[in-house]
Amino acid sequence: MTAKDILIPADMRAVEPGLPRVDASIPLLPLLHRLLESPEGRLAVADEGIVIGSIDAAAMLRGLGRLIADRDDSCIIVVECRPDDYSASLMAHAIEDCDAHLVDLLTTPADDGSLRVTLRVRCYDPSAAVHSLERYDFRVVDSYADNRADLTVAAERLLALQTLLNV
Repeated sequence: MTAKDILIPADMRAVEPGLPRVDASIPLLPLLHRLLESPEGRLAVADEGIVIGSIDAAAMLRGLGRLIADRDDSCIIVVECRPDDYSASLMAHAIEDCDAHLVDLLTTPADDGSLRVTLRVRCYDPSAAVHSLERYDFRVVDSYADNRADLTVAAERLLALQTLLNV
């Protein structure tokens, strides 16, 4: 996804002269840093030298939100490791060893120089994936499961049991 995909067209909102300009083909992640550095909180988007629109924080947030598919069958696991020990393929392998699937992976630097890796894993209960990552010597610092899915499964099981008892 590029700046052109998330811009506010020039005819919908006037683009002030003097706004910092970016090319329409710039990807979102480098664009995010430029937007954060912009004193006005907006950037003008130019295509072949012609300003075609602008980007502000709301447009960027909508664009980033479209990059992350909403899933209710996933849990979040946060791992910290040294940069030398980081291996996305090894983490994916550890996740697949417990019959789960890696949906997303986001890496950010931590304050102490290590890497913080946020994994979105397709499973309802993260405990098996956590144990598998720990077997691969990754330090799991947090995990989160959406318990709404557990309530749905429990309700379905109770309805099935009630149906059996009523027979």
